[in-house]
Amino acid sequence: MPFPMSRRLALSGIAALGTCLCLPAAAQDGVQQQASQAEADASLPAVEVVGRRQSGSYHADEASGTKTDLPLRELPQAVRIMSRQTLDDLGATRIDDALDYVGGISRQNNFGGLWDNVAIRGIAGDINSGMPLLLNGFSGNRGFNAPRDTANVERIEFLKGPAASLYGTSEPGGTINVVTKKPLWKAAHSVELYAGTDDFYRTSIDTTGPLGERVAYRLNAAVENRGSFREHVDAQRAIIAPALTWKLSPATRLDYSGEVLRHETPLDRGIVAVGNRLGDVPRSRFLGEPADGDVRVDNQTHQLALEHMFNARWSSRIGLSYKEGSLKGYSTEAQPALASDGRSLPRQRRYRDYASDDVTLQAELIGRLQAGAVAHELLAGMETYRLDFDQRMLRANPTDTSPYAIDVFNPVYGQPRPVPLPNTDTSEDQKNLAFYLQDAMSLGEQWRLLAGVRFDRYDQSLLNNRSGARSQQSPTATSPRLGISYLANAQWTLFANAGKSFRPNNGSSASAAPFDPESGRAAEVGAKWENAAGTLGATLALYDIRKKNVLTADPVNTGFSMAAGEVRSRGMDFDLSGQLSRHWRVNASLAYIDAEVERDNLLETGGRLLNIPRLNGSLLAMYEDALANGTRYGIGGGFTHSASRLGEARTQAQANAGRPAFELPSYTVARLAAYWRLSPTLRLSLDVENLFDKTYYASSFQRTWVSPGNPRTVVLGLQAKF
Repeated sequence: MPFPMSRRLALSGIAALGTCLCLPAAAQDGVQQQASQAEADASLPAVEVVGRRQSGSYHADEASGTKTDLPLRELPQAVRIMSRQTLDDLGATRIDDALDYVGGISRQNNFGGLWDNVAIRGIAGDINSGMPLLLNGFSGNRGFNAPRDTANVERIEFLKGPAASLYGTSEPGGTINVVTKKPLWKAAHSVELYAGTDDFYRTSIDTTGPLGERVAYRLNAAVENRGSFREHVDAQRAIIAPALTWKLSPATRLDYSGEVLRHETPLDRGIVAVGNRLGDVPRSRFLGEPADGDVRVDNQTHQLALEHMFNARWSSRIGLSYKEGSLKGYSTEAQPALASDGRSLPRQRRYRDYASDDVTLQAELIGRLQAGAVAHELLAGMETYRLDFDQRMLRANPTDTSPYAIDVFNPVYGQPRPVPLPNTDTSEDQKNLAFYLQDAMSLGEQWRLLAGVRFDRYDQSLLNNRSGARSQQSPTATSPRLGISYLANAQWTLFANAGKSFRPNNGSSASAAPFDPESGRAAEVGAKWENAAGTLGATLALYDIRKKNVLTADPVNTGFSMAAGEVRSRGMDFDLSGQLSRHWRVNASLAYIDAEVERDNLLETGGRLLNIPRLNGSLLAMYEDALANGTRYGIGGGFTHSASRLGEARTQAQANAGRPAFELPSYTVARLAAYWRLSPTLRLSLDVENLFDKTYYASSFQRTWVSPGNPRTVVLGLQAKF
């Protein structure tokens, strides 16, 4: 399988490296001591750092995405860290497998299985590119991105609340930062083999170690063939993720992280509801055309980061990221409603040829100062990026003479496929320049104050290649944030924060016009608790969020988006994670979300937001011990619960006419996890999802695009370390 390398990437990387090497290399004794300590920390036993962990923590005390050294207990923000141990216990091979176990996360339309998508605290991301996502602090969701694999993921940071003062284009509900695995200075290697129901097969490797005194490497790779309970739907993917660390001097380090991924699967819009009823059509039924074949998503990401410590107080970081994505293939997709006979489903046929290129440069200066009784941790940064976003779609709509329909109760595949004609052909160009400041202040023993602001200027240009029309806009934004924490005692913290957000909307309306940028504001108050040992922690937060110019499904023009005016979300989320005792670790969440449309020219005022349950929660617990022969074992499980959700946007006219809302029913799904460590280097694992084979529906875009959840699946694994 070819993995092309971009010439532009190579030139950009050389330029960035030359810039980085110009930084001063002198360091004081304190810096050398820190570097020696870093080497010592990196030399942990290999059994704990590659492959599936035998025993690790669910609880973390810091997050790189906050860009401050403040421990999470002192930070005036709700943050949930999903550790590698949690991912292992969930048997998560994609981050989508783990998202239900964090408070306030709600599943959204996943574009027929071609990307990850959730809402955080009731607020969804860009309808054209998915959820708000960072990769090692760089934007990870601009453009087109396949479902993210966990082969090279070390942890996932859920930064709840507004983060625009640091990252600009983010959501007021929160941002997800995926942190990848880094090279280690002690050799360690693992190979993992998995086989499961519905013809699931996966092989992965994780290898790391030094290449010399100053250079260390890491390589993660995986190949997966995934069958499905869905007829005519399977998926293939391959990922290779190299990483290098180069110690240019005791005070200067250059890190490279790369990732190349190919994902192939049919675009699967799911099943249909008959009237407002789900269940009449089996959850396994595919309503597209098997002959359309796969849609292929290719992603390539390369990141360089150079960190230099001038002395014990001042340091700098320069980062460069290049990311490209493409999505190509045919699909047959249902129209919004069944025909009058209640069984014939009109369909469209589409061909997509999408491409995106995203280049980002960051530069930051960090200082730690003492001014009287106040300690300051200062951050000053600059970011600029350019995004090229091209969409070309061919489409064939059903007509009276060529209905291109399928009987949902007795499907017959292989009918003549209509030839799609040009429909959308746009080239979008986004440029951004931003400056940001942050000051994390320690005001004595009990008070922490976090203040930040970011200034953004965007230039957005959209060319309609069919008509030649070009539209442009150059919005600016100021995104402030202010938070305060009170450390009541060694275990309890009270906090509050507020901030604004801003995000340009990708894509175009049915008339090929660009959308106005989104703007939002959010506030939260809450409490944090951590046990004396620092191994178990909890966060409870109350929030209120408002957002304007939100994109949602256009109920008049199928497949297009529209701005929904103003929405709001308020509620509560709770997270608990860590070690209950020597044998037990636990991860629990609970959330209440009240999210609705506040003002709109088309959608129902006061109507609920799509796919947002009022209540959801989860529990994961694992017990570990040793057998009489000295081998170790672990057994545990958990469940996720979601209340009913709105499954299709409803217009004000439909509400006035008394048309009942289409809803997805509530569900509770259980899972089982177990392992047996046969020797220090060999381990067997068992993961069972949907233990009681519950029929449920995970998300919906409209009543003819409903995504059913997986039935019971069983996966056996063998992990070897050497």
